[in-house]
Amino acid sequence: MPDYRANTSRTLRAGLRYAIAVAIVATALVLSLILQVPFGNPSWFFFPAAIVAATWFAGVGPGWLAVFLSTLAVQFFFIPPFRTWILRPRDIPFFTSFAVCAIVANRLVAWRNRTEDSLLQARDQLEAKVAERTSELEKANEALQGAQAELARIARITMVGELAASISHEVNQPLAAVVANADACVAWLALEDPDLSEVRAAADRAVQGATRASEVIARIRSLINKGSPQRMPVALNEVIEETVDLIKGQATRNKVSIATVLDSKLPPVLGDKIQLQQVILNLMTNAIEAMTVVEDRSRDLEIRSEATSAAQVRISVRDTGIGMDPQLLPQLFEPFFTTRAHGIGMGLPISRSIIEAHSGRLWVESVVNKGSTFHFTLPVEDGATV
Repeated sequence: MPDYRANTSRTLRAGLRYAIAVAIVATALVLSLILQVPFGNPSWFFFPAAIVAATWFAGVGPGWLAVFLSTLAVQFFFIPPFRTWILRPRDIPFFTSFAVCAIVANRLVAWRNRTEDSLLQARDQLEAKVAERTSELEKANEALQGAQAELARIARITMVGELAASISHEVNQPLAAVVANADACVAWLALEDPDLSEVRAAADRAVQGATRASEVIARIRSLINKGSPQRMPVALNEVIEETVDLIKGQATRNKVSIATVLDSKLPPVLGDKIQLQQVILNLMTNAIEAMTVVEDRSRDLEIRSEATSAAQVRISVRDTGIGMDPQLLPQLFEPFFTTRAHGIGMGLPISRSIIEAHSGRLWVESVVNKGSTFHFTLPVEDGATV
């Protein structure tokens, strides 16, 4: 039943196209006959125009029908003797030239229609191919972003492992303070006349120590937790201070002094706090590592924040380490290239990808035996002011 209906529909459409061709030729004939007296023989204009119109709007088949009907009409109505099928030898060139013109007009319009159809088909195929490729690229990009996020998380876990001793120190300090203040609290309460103000102060200090230990653990968990990046206003000075607290133990063991020079009016940036903390932590860890072999000068690590313009902030991490050969700088951000004895060469590439994903830039300046300075810039959150 559906095939029958489809065939019927196609037959009706074809019949309509041929009817349009007949109607166009009939119109040309009527106009030519009406204008024959004042203008001589206007069939040279109307019938080729009818053939062009029929081929253009109805197709090649109806166009050929228009050629046939127009040729018959010209021979019957406009070649003497009129309204007869007699063709005198002297009129053959006229009739032949008209027929040739009619056929050429039909062929030209048919060629134009085929060309247009081919171009439209090619355009549709190209659009479909572009849409398909775009969809594939979007899926590939999503997969790549997921892989980058997972790789960054693995790098953070590795970094936390390297900082295990520092983390232990940071947790043990507040826990030891909690125990000491709890003992003091118990001792004050054991007196015959307890000094409640001292008891309250010791209890407050114990609470503060426990809170600090909890914050250290929370920062570590946030670093290694799996999750998609979240963009929100980030106060970089606070991130720097938290990172300094986290790495302080490692710096102390390596006899490195940390100094912070923070712009008190630093505007917030829009980004993922955990990722930005990962970048700062990686740069500070690298700086400490670069100074472990320095013996002839102090080991100083300085981290500075500043607003370089109303729309941009810059963070700089400077060390007094061994520096780097200028020839190595172009390779420094390539995956798996490292100058550290136990490095895997992924910290800096991941850091750069994080900064670039935040519409920023990360670069390094270094002088052999004088130290290195890593800088990165980030755009200010829209609407924030210095």
